[in-house]
Amino acid sequence: MRRTSSSARFAVILALFAVLGLSACRGGNGSAEAEASNGEPGANGENREHDRAVPVEVAPVQQRRITASYAGTANLEVPADAQVVAKTSGVLLRVLVEEGDFVRAGQALAQLDPERPRLEAARAEATMRRARNNFERSRELFGRQLVSAEANDQLRFEYEAAKAAWDLARLELSHTTITAPIGGVVAERMAKPGNLININTPLYRIVDTSRLEAVLNVPEREMATMKPGLPIRMVVDALRGRVFNGVVGRISPVVDPASGTFRVVGVFEGQDGLKPGMFGRLQIVYDERASALTVPREAVVEADGEASVFLVDAGKAVRRVVRLGHVDGSYAEILEGLVENDQVITAGRIAVRDGAAVEVLAPASPPAPAAADAPAPVAAPVAAPVAAG
Repeated sequence: MRRTSSSARFAVILALFAVLGLSACRGGNGSAEAEASNGEPGANGENREHDRAVPVEVAPVQQRRITASYAGTANLEVPADAQVVAKTSGVLLRVLVEEGDFVRAGQALAQLDPERPRLEAARAEATMRRARNNFERSRELFGRQLVSAEANDQLRFEYEAAKAAWDLARLELSHTTITAPIGGVVAERMAKPGNLININTPLYRIVDTSRLEAVLNVPEREMATMKPGLPIRMVVDALRGRVFNGVVGRISPVVDPASGTFRVVGVFEGQDGLKPGMFGRLQIVYDERASALTVPREAVVEADGEASVFLVDAGKAVRRVVRLGHVDGSYAEILEGLVENDQVITAGRIAVRDGAAVEVLAPASPPAPAAADAPAPVAAPVAAPVAAG
């Protein structure tokens, strides 16, 4: 019992010394912190950090033309695309057009061996003439009541059947000349002279490139804005620097429930350089305003269903809630919240807060024009004053 009591007292003493040592350490740190907080260097550093101005770039609110549009991508297609097939069999004697040639509707493209169909047509013609002569004699005798009506009708039926067989043989003979069903350019030739061609064998593919279409799958929220005849501007990756103009030709009256989209068909006629299969970037313009109050699009901050911008007023950033109108690729229309010539922050707006000090940076000077064409110099904008600490 005495040993246990001595050990307990020793443990209590050690714990007491440990507590006293920890308190001394904390007291030293607290004094250092107090000294640092009360000293001038620490206080001035905090003030300088608080008053540091955020560098920003600004742009004025201006009147300009703005368009409301829907943008999408699609491959160009040809609505008139015909595959020419053989309507009869025979040996291909010669081809008359090649790939890349322009052809008219009805123009001869190739020639099959016509000898057998020609002989079949001659035999059918002879049979038809004999049946016609027999019917004409019977009709004369029937007029004089020398033959019965039944015999006369039988000869008439034989003549009509023979004439139909002759017409069919002539049609078969005409099919030995392969003709173009539509006008356009020969996109592909699939047969060679000397080949034995069977019925329905593909020989050519012809496309009419004078009219191209682009099919867009547009979200259903845009259905009220899409109308036939709206202008379309298109650029293609293969022809950079060129803009092609078209119109909305057709609009599907139904929405696909699986994708929530409807089909809009853009039509491009007489556009030199466009080829089927090209990848196009389209912009359907459904509204355009000649003069609208606008700001650069990068100046607009949208969050929680609310749009706002930051103005620069007396070296401070001021948040202003705005109501947007049309928004195109570079500018946003302002319906409420701003007036012309207000200065809105474009670059650096992510780093500013309402009431923060800002420093407006002068935009980079454009390269000097030639001396003969140089306009009068324009003074650089003056930076906004920095708020005092």
